[in-house]
Amino acid sequence: MNMDRSKREPWWQEIRGKVEAGERLSFEDGLRLYQSNDILAIGALANTVRRRLNGDKAFYIYNQHINYSNICVNRCRFCAFGKDKGDPAAYEMSTEEIVGKIQRRRHEPITEVHIVGGIHPDLPYRYYVEMIREIKKARPEIHIHAFTAVEIAHLAKISGQTISDTLCDLRGTGLGSLPGGGAEVFSPRIRERLCPKKLSPEGWLEVAKTAHRLGIKSNATMLYGHIESAEERVGHLLALRRTQDETGGFMSFIPLAFHPRNTELSDLSNTTGFNDLKNIAVARLLLDNFPHIKAYWVMIGPKLAQIALNFGADDLDGTIIEEKITHMAGAETAQGMTRAELRRLIHEAGCTPVERDTLYNIVEAQP
Repeated sequence: MNMDRSKREPWWQEIRGKVEAGERLSFEDGLRLYQSNDILAIGALANTVRRRLNGDKAFYIYNQHINYSNICVNRCRFCAFGKDKGDPAAYEMSTEEIVGKIQRRRHEPITEVHIVGGIHPDLPYRYYVEMIREIKKARPEIHIHAFTAVEIAHLAKISGQTISDTLCDLRGTGLGSLPGGGAEVFSPRIRERLCPKKLSPEGWLEVAKTAHRLGIKSNATMLYGHIESAEERVGHLLALRRTQDETGGFMSFIPLAFHPRNTELSDLSNTTGFNDLKNIAVARLLLDNFPHIKAYWVMIGPKLAQIALNFGADDLDGTIIEEKITHMAGAETAQGMTRAELRRLIHEAGCTPVERDTLYNIVEAQP
């Protein structure tokens, strides 16, 4: 019923006409989509774009996550991962421990190691450089997908270098690309209330642009489901779209569902499946210049991520192996998934599983 009602609305006809003609949606279009409850209509339209860009392919990667430290000076109100130094739950890993985790899985065909951590007040710049160098020495074939824009800005500060020189330094020791975390929501209101110490939206975007100009690809994210408005979500997505117009360096967009447990916002509820699917679908419709949209199964659960493959998403992320950030905020999903499980989810959604590397080169396509 809702879907039929939407189809009769003039605004819906206009949006559908733009999408079918390959025309760009406006801020007002994005707001209309967020305000609509016709999730099936929105999802079907997003899936039109998804299939136009990627056919029936759905991607995944054999990757390993390592969170080297949760000690963080920013202490964002929405984060359960970051801890003060001296907190009983605080930790930091030595380079030897990090390399040891990678070496213990040397027998597995991992193509990517994904590394992020907190903004540590004391770790020296050489720690990060040596970390990348030793990982590359231990597994030369592996792609190192490490350090959010927030971390890169911090490393530039403690090294006394520019963002560009810092990125060149790290690339010279083995850095391959940047994950998309730390973007949160590019709203001054949100930043002031939830993460006032964090790198500014302008700073985050400048790190991304600098990386892209150097030929270093990255991803982008948005944390949704806390106190942000629909207007703020649309503004965030369009800021990413403008940056992609300028640089073309974003590989994928990952909507991140907020998990409130153990955070300063623990009185809020978890996101709903309706909200999760709407954010994925609207992102696919607004981010017309992003080649891929991920349904991050760790945050929304494998069952909903599977459904999202018919709501605009074309990527489930990967095996993960050991995820800590979302699980410290109460996530009840597994910390890892096997290739076989990922392929099954994709097959059942009516898609073709495609194992990729970080840069979306095909490792293996399954019939």
